[in-house]
Amino acid sequence: MNVLGIDIGGSAVKGAPVDTRTGRLLAPRLKVETPGKLTPAKLSGVVAKIAAQYKWRGPIGLGFPGVIHGPFIRTSANLHPRFVGTDGVKLFSRATGCRVALLNDAAAAGLAELKFGGGRGFAGKTLVLTLGTGVGSALVLAGVVFPVELGHLPLRGRSAEKRVSSAARKRNDLSWRQWAKRLNEYLAVLETITRPELIVIGGGVSAKHPKFFPFLRTSARLVPAKLGNDAGIVGAALHAAQAAGK
Repeated sequence: MNVLGIDIGGSAVKGAPVDTRTGRLLAPRLKVETPGKLTPAKLSGVVAKIAAQYKWRGPIGLGFPGVIHGPFIRTSANLHPRFVGTDGVKLFSRATGCRVALLNDAAAAGLAELKFGGGRGFAGKTLVLTLGTGVGSALVLAGVVFPVELGHLPLRGRSAEKRVSSAARKRNDLSWRQWAKRLNEYLAVLETITRPELIVIGGGVSAKHPKFFPFLRTSARLVPAKLGNDAGIVGAALHAAQAAGK
């Protein structure tokens, strides 16, 4: 089944058609920068623009950086606060004219890595982290993905993602070693809470993992997301295919 996968981030929206049997992108990925916190109306317009670019009329899977309960968006830490309480399925379906399936963005990345990436063939407990504008997180066990909000755990008196996200590294002009020191502190907390056997690090920064992985110390096996920054797109498409019963 071919599905348009769209990954909404704190600073950009990315999308591409996906062959959900193989996880392969069927066309070059389209990325639209979204400076500032766009309102739901404006951000749904960006999503519609991506769908129109591909002349898409089929199902769309959409990953959103917040808590998703059914069709509703319950949190929006790095996007416009007006998203909270919004029926996201209705919002994006009306904007695109297509059937939309909505899920948390880190859960989408987890789905993709479980089927095609760093977690493929592994049945144990896996922690998936996406490091970008914020920190997305999901736990995977026995083929089931559980969205969790571990990026907002308190760390040194503030939300952890304010210290350890990729954006925080750039904002504070940290070296890779300095950033890894912060990540180690955070990962130690997560390992105490979740006791994973495998940790997958995703987000755009995963492409640069040789720069910081040598400084990380974890009990669990640590791997970069094999799908890199495409994991959210692929996972969102997989979710839509599953929702359609394909």
